[in-house]
Amino acid sequence: MKLLRPFVWAVFLVALFVAATRYLPPSRDASRIWAEPASAASGFTSDEQNNIDVYKASSDATVNITSIVYREDWFFGEYQGQGAGSGFIINPDGQILTNNHVVTGTAQLTVTLSDKKTYKAKILGVDTRNDLALIKIDAGRKLPALHLGDSDGLVVGQKVLAIGNPFGQFGGTLTTGVVSALGRSIQTEESRQLEGMIQTDAAINPGNSGGPLLDSHGSVIGINTAIYGQQGNIGLGFAMPVNRAKAMLEEFQQHGYISRPTLGIQTVWVSGDLADMLSLPTRGGLLIQRVERGSAAEAAGLRGPRQVVVVGNYQIGVGGDLITEVDGQAVESNETLTRLMGRKRGGDTLDLTVYRNGGSHKISVKLGEAPRQF
Repeated sequence: MKLLRPFVWAVFLVALFVAATRYLPPSRDASRIWAEPASAASGFTSDEQNNIDVYKASSDATVNITSIVYREDWFFGEYQGQGAGSGFIINPDGQILTNNHVVTGTAQLTVTLSDKKTYKAKILGVDTRNDLALIKIDAGRKLPALHLGDSDGLVVGQKVLAIGNPFGQFGGTLTTGVVSALGRSIQTEESRQLEGMIQTDAAINPGNSGGPLLDSHGSVIGINTAIYGQQGNIGLGFAMPVNRAKAMLEEFQQHGYISRPTLGIQTVWVSGDLADMLSLPTRGGLLIQRVERGSAAEAAGLRGPRQVVVVGNYQIGVGGDLITEVDGQAVESNETLTRLMGRKRGGDTLDLTVYRNGGSHKISVKLGEAPRQF
């Protein structure tokens, strides 16, 4: 019996060791256990913690916008309607960026902050071409503001986060996704073309318009503007690049108003086989389809089409100028002209290179200025 006791204790200790090690993850030692990041220790992955941090830093600067508009019914009577959107504060004095379609035609604007306090807002200026608006509230105190990032360096696949007020009743909603594509062109319900849009699969619904699209550092890289289809989110949302808004804001700071530059042409992108069929350089460019009378383009001598031809199912005006460079940059799509025009003001000069009569010509255009609205 005495001989058996040491053997029994040895078996007991071995069994205890096996039982203890069974509940430890493979290949993890004590030093690795103690080195776990705070996010893992609290039950969150690093990506979840990033979502939480960005939301905490940004949600208080994201606002809900309610607009009161007056419409006519079938009997030409007037009735009051209400619209809803989102926006975000860009400085402590209460200036807010949003979409133009959120505020257009409104008789009264109301902004609701994250603390549920509401304030009347006034419109400082709009950029209809890029569907942007700058409004302001007077809260009587300094407000939290978001940092504007850089949308020129975006890449497909990078993470983005959207905050807004979907359907006008779910304020402070966070959704996440990625940059799905860049340089998209979409047509609005008013048949206006928006160029160079950021496409994302982050859930965007009616009411999200004007809210911020953020990168993983919490910087605004876009303004949520549109969705594809009428039924709500299907994973196809579009945001206006924030650098378009920066140009508008810079102009307002310098002049106290926003002037929209005008060129006065309509174009279509042609390249490759289509360009070759039209006896144009295959590298491509913007073929002018119309020059508006009295426009800056007409004053500079830009030429529109002389005739119309049918290519496949499309009619294309030919014989006009093909724009191949804008301010020394090669035209790679409609976005090139839109992007560079977005950096101009009325009265600025736009330098174009056009293909005409088999050769290249330099033409400088003094841009016009659209009528001021505010």
